[in-house]
Amino acid sequence: MSITTYGLSDIKKEVQHLSSVQVAELCLRLARYKKENKELLAYLLFEANDEQAFTEKVKGEVGFMFSQLPSQSYAAAKSIRKILRLITKYTKFMASKQAEIDLLLNFCYNYLQYTERKSGYKPLRLILTRQVEKIKTLISKLHEDMQFDYHQEYNTLLEEADKKFPWFYKNEYPL
Repeated sequence: MSITTYGLSDIKKEVQHLSSVQVAELCLRLARYKKENKELLAYLLFEANDEQAFTEKVKGEVGFMFSQLPSQSYAAAKSIRKILRLITKYTKFMASKQAEIDLLLNFCYNYLQYTERKSGYKPLRLILTRQVEKIKTLISKLHEDMQFDYHQEYNTLLEEADKKFPWFYKNEYPL
């Protein structure tokens, strides 16, 4: 026997009929079963009111993780993927395109600062190029005024990456 999975609209309708005590019990029960549920609940309860401070805290954590990067290319690529998973999780929590762009730009600047210039390890190179593409896509989805602000920062990132890495060509990523 399997339990029927209902859509979010069905669940929303059902939750609206419950009392606040019952909703609190359901939330706590959900938090018991998965670490990510606990983290999301903690973010929503304690961090969501000051998104800017949370973003700065994540940037600090990412910077620290980059400073601990191993020297071997394979291990560095694994560590960088771990950092990206962390950023992805936090951007899912925040549900803000601007915060996601800020965190990804910060990630790319840290990448430029902490990875080795001569690294020819293709998976390590692809990580940066994929994030640059992702930033480009996210910026194009923003309002025009916001696009202009991020456009300058994006171009600065491309210039720095082009200067540092011989394999990076800024002309391949126009906005």
